[in-house]
Amino acid sequence: MDDWLIWLVIAGGLLLAELLTQTLVLGLLSAGALAAAGTAALGLPLAGDVAVFAVVSGLGFVLLRPLDRLHRQKPALLTGTAALEGRTAVVVEAVSDRTGRVKVGGESWAARALTPGSEVKVGDVVVISSVDGATVVVYPKEL
Repeated sequence: MDDWLIWLVIAGGLLLAELLTQTLVLGLLSAGALAAAGTAALGLPLAGDVAVFAVVSGLGFVLLRPLDRLHRQKPALLTGTAALEGRTAVVVEAVSDRTGRVKVGGESWAARALTPGSEVKVGDVVVISSVDGATVVVYPKEL
Protein backbone atom coordinates (compact mmCIF):
# COMPACT_ATOMS: atom_id res chain seq x y z
CA MET A 1 0.00 0.00 0.00
CA ASP A 2 1.32 3.46 -0.86
CA ASP A 3 2.45 5.81 1.92
CA TRP A 4 0.16 8.62 0.79
CA LEU A 5 -2.87 6.35 1.08
CA ILE A 6 -1.93 5.37 4.65
CA TRP A 7 -1.54 9.07 5.60
CA LEU A 8 -4.91 9.79 3.99
CA VAL A 9 -6.61 7.04 6.01
CA ILE A 10 -4.98 8.39 9.19
CA ALA A 11 -6.17 11.91 8.35
CA GLY A 12 -9.71 10.65 7.75
CA GLY A 13 -9.76 8.67 10.98
CA LEU A 14 -8.49 11.65 12.97
CA LEU A 15 -11.04 13.92 11.34
CA LEU A 16 -13.85 11.52 12.17
CA ALA A 17 -12.67 11.31 15.78
CA GLU A 18 -12.51 15.14 15.87
CA LEU A 19 -16.13 15.37 14.74
CA LEU A 20 -17.10 13.14 17.66
CA THR A 21 -15.03 14.94 20.33
CA GLN A 22 -14.97 18.54 19.04
CA THR A 23 -11.73 19.42 20.85
CA LEU A 24 -9.75 20.80 17.85
CA VAL A 25 -6.73 18.69 18.85
CA LEU A 26 -7.52 15.76 16.58
CA GLY A 27 -8.53 18.14 13.78
CA LEU A 28 -5.09 19.76 13.88
CA LEU A 29 -3.44 16.33 13.81
CA SER A 30 -5.69 15.44 10.88
CA ALA A 31 -4.47 18.51 8.99
CA GLY A 32 -0.89 17.42 9.63
CA ALA A 33 -1.64 13.92 8.35
CA LEU A 34 -3.29 15.39 5.24
CA ALA A 35 -0.20 17.50 4.56
CA ALA A 36 1.97 14.41 5.04
CA ALA A 37 -0.23 12.55 2.54
CA GLY A 38 0.44 15.32 0.04
CA THR A 39 4.19 15.13 0.52
CA ALA A 40 4.10 11.33 0.32
CA ALA A 41 2.25 11.61 -2.99
CA LEU A 42 5.05 13.87 -4.23
CA GLY A 43 7.57 11.14 -3.40
CA LEU A 44 9.21 12.33 -0.17
CA PRO A 45 10.62 9.52 1.99
CA LEU A 46 8.84 8.49 5.19
CA ALA A 47 11.13 10.63 7.36
CA GLY A 48 10.14 13.70 5.33
CA ASP A 49 6.46 12.83 5.67
CA VAL A 50 6.79 12.51 9.44
CA ALA A 51 8.63 15.85 9.58
CA VAL A 52 5.87 17.56 7.56
CA PHE A 53 3.25 15.98 9.82
CA ALA A 54 5.05 17.26 12.93
CA VAL A 55 5.61 20.78 11.54
CA VAL A 56 2.06 21.29 10.27
CA SER A 57 0.50 19.86 13.43
CA GLY A 58 2.85 21.90 15.62
CA LEU A 59 2.07 25.12 13.74
CA GLY A 60 -1.62 24.41 14.14
CA PHE A 61 -1.20 24.01 17.89
CA VAL A 62 0.90 27.16 18.19
CA LEU A 63 -1.32 29.36 16.00
CA LEU A 64 -4.86 28.06 16.45
CA ARG A 65 -5.05 26.45 19.89
CA PRO A 66 -4.74 29.76 21.82
CA LEU A 67 -7.60 31.21 19.77
CA ASP A 68 -9.72 28.17 20.54
CA ARG A 69 -9.03 28.48 24.27
CA LEU A 70 -9.91 32.17 24.19
CA HIS A 71 -13.13 31.43 22.36
CA ARG A 72 -14.18 28.75 24.85
CA GLN A 73 -13.49 30.90 27.94
CA LYS A 74 -15.79 33.82 27.15
CA PRO A 75 -19.53 33.35 27.57
CA ALA A 76 -21.36 34.61 24.51
CA LEU A 77 -24.18 36.22 26.45
CA LEU A 78 -24.92 36.43 30.16
CA THR A 79 -28.54 35.63 30.94
CA GLY A 80 -30.69 35.16 34.00
CA THR A 81 -29.35 36.17 37.37
CA ALA A 82 -25.73 36.11 36.11
CA ALA A 83 -26.58 39.15 33.97
CA LEU A 84 -27.50 41.15 37.09
CA GLU A 85 -24.09 41.00 38.74
CA GLY A 86 -22.28 44.32 38.40
CA ARG A 87 -25.37 46.28 37.34
CA THR A 88 -26.58 49.32 39.22
CA ALA A 89 -29.97 49.60 40.91
CA VAL A 90 -31.99 52.26 42.72
CA VAL A 91 -33.17 51.65 46.27
CA VAL A 92 -36.99 51.88 46.53
CA GLU A 93 -37.24 50.55 50.10
CA ALA A 94 -34.40 51.03 52.61
CA VAL A 95 -31.90 48.17 52.34
CA SER A 96 -30.34 46.62 55.44
CA ASP A 97 -28.46 43.38 55.87
CA ARG A 98 -31.83 41.58 56.14
CA THR A 99 -34.49 43.40 54.07
CA GLY A 100 -35.06 45.97 51.36
CA ARG A 101 -36.06 46.43 47.73
CA VAL A 102 -34.30 47.79 44.69
CA LYS A 103 -35.36 48.52 41.13
CA VAL A 104 -33.16 47.08 38.36
CA GLY A 105 -34.04 47.85 34.76
CA GLY A 106 -37.73 48.25 35.56
CA GLU A 107 -37.95 45.16 37.79
CA SER A 108 -38.33 45.24 41.56
CA TRP A 109 -36.09 42.85 43.49
CA ALA A 110 -35.81 41.91 47.14
CA ALA A 111 -32.43 43.08 48.36
CA ARG A 112 -30.05 42.93 51.28
CA ALA A 113 -26.84 44.78 52.02
CA LEU A 114 -23.50 43.08 51.49
CA THR A 115 -22.03 44.50 54.68
CA PRO A 116 -23.75 43.43 57.93
CA GLY A 117 -25.08 46.34 59.97
CA SER A 118 -25.10 48.80 57.06
CA GLU A 119 -28.19 50.52 55.68
CA VAL A 120 -28.80 52.16 52.32
CA LYS A 121 -31.42 54.92 52.03
CA VAL A 122 -34.28 55.20 49.53
CA GLY A 123 -33.15 56.81 46.28
CA ASP A 124 -29.48 55.81 46.65
CA VAL A 125 -27.75 53.99 43.81
CA VAL A 126 -26.29 50.57 44.62
CA VAL A 127 -24.29 47.95 42.74
CA ILE A 128 -25.40 44.32 42.65
CA SER A 129 -22.66 42.11 44.06
CA SER A 130 -24.38 38.74 43.65
CA VAL A 131 -27.75 37.03 43.57
CA ASP A 132 -28.81 34.76 46.44
CA GLY A 133 -31.96 32.93 45.40
CA ALA A 134 -34.51 35.67 44.61
CA THR A 135 -32.60 38.32 46.59
CA VAL A 136 -29.90 40.58 45.21
CA VAL A 137 -26.96 41.38 47.46
CA VAL A 138 -25.96 45.04 47.02
CA TYR A 139 -23.43 47.62 48.18
CA PRO A 140 -23.54 51.42 47.86
CA LYS A 141 -22.10 52.87 44.67
CA GLU A 142 -19.26 55.28 45.35
CA LEU A 143 -19.71 58.46 43.34
